Amino acid sequence: MIIPALLLAGSPALAQTTPSTDGEAPAVATPETTNPTAPVAGANSFTEAQAKERIEAAGFSDVSALKLDDQGVWQATAMKDGKSAAVALDYQGNVTTK
Repeated sequence: MIIPALLLAGSPALAQTTPSTDGEAPAVATPETTNPTAPVAGANSFTEAQAKERIEAAGFSDVSALKLDDQGVWQATAMKDGKSAAVALDYQGNVTTK
């Protein structure tokens, strides 16, 4: 049929996205960007090994007691600059301390 093809040709592409202009952080944290409201609750797909690696990549060492909480945030204790700190890793990849 030609009619459905014409309808699709005239519709906007639904899969396209445009950059946010409202100041929101991106869905995935990078070394250059972090979400100021982190840690963000949500479905976390990081494995335990990946979570430890991500925390270590943020400058922490001796990561221990790593556990995924009921909010989808990895919680751990780690060392940085000679001090012990409570560390969190959310599903966006944001590493934060309490």
